[in-house]
Amino acid sequence: MDFSIIIPVYNEKNSLKILNEKIYSSLNNLRKYWEIIYVDDGSTDGSDQELKDIFDKSENVKVISFNRNYGQTQAIAAGFDNADGQKIIIMDADLQNDPADIPHLLKKLEEGYDLVSGWRIRRQDNLLLKKIPSLVVNKLSFWLSKVKIHDLGCTLKAYRREILENIEFYGEIHRFLPICAAMQGAKIVEIPVKHQKRKFGKSKYSIWRGVKAVLDLCPLIFTWRFIAKPIYFFGGIGLFLIGLSAITAFFIIIRKLFWAGVWVSPLLFLFVILLSIGVQLILMGIMMEFIIRLYQGSCGQKRYKIKKILKK
Repeated sequence: MDFSIIIPVYNEKNSLKILNEKIYSSLNNLRKYWEIIYVDDGSTDGSDQELKDIFDKSENVKVISFNRNYGQTQAIAAGFDNADGQKIIIMDADLQNDPADIPHLLKKLEEGYDLVSGWRIRRQDNLLLKKIPSLVVNKLSFWLSKVKIHDLGCTLKAYRREILENIEFYGEIHRFLPICAAMQGAKIVEIPVKHQKRKFGKSKYSIWRGVKAVLDLCPLIFTWRFIAKPIYFFGGIGLFLIGLSAITAFFIIIRKLFWAGVWVSPLLFLFVILLSIGVQLILMGIMMEFIIRLYQGSCGQKRYKIKKILKK
């Protein structure tokens, strides 16, 4: 199998048949063997029946159905676990990604790249709810990782299979797959892709989802930068706090000697308490992340449960 197209589906009933027709129209002239894997992530709008109809009428389609909603990352993970292709295309089911861009992604893979990321230059989304939060996450990701990708949130991407085989899928990590690939030394390129206005259904994106993505980014960057030398990270924070304490102590002494100030003030206690709790919570979150990953990795557990699989 040359390549597999993985499409997470969650309440996209009205888009599915149109999307399937567009994919066939875009790829029928390619002299390659390919398959489409639809992953129904616990849809409640009848998407499962639409996918059953598509499966009955199509030759190279697989349908994976979850027993409940697990999120886009686990849908992608299930699709990859059941994919036969040596190249993996991932795209959304809401018709905002254009299947006509798939041949362009494949061409870049054939040029020797390991990952080809779509870049929605003319993005057809709400400015306040999607464009600005996405811009913030992209800028923060580049600042932390130094991986120069303009549009991490674009689902339309192409991967060589071996790149995804060594990635653990958790949380909202699907947004940061280029960073995960860069950790493996992957050769990455970004190309412009079309982006359509949503015609059916409603967006699944929320501000909280963006916050979760940023939280997932923190342990990812920590793993990449400091897993072999954690003392640099923890020691750096410790030295920073010691420096703040020294500056605070110096200010208190100067204030007492020259301005008749007091040794202790409520503001000082508030500063110390908030800073201490914040640092402890961040470190606790990182530690818990590692504990969960080690536990699930050692047990070989999947983070999703499949209800049924349709394949020919």
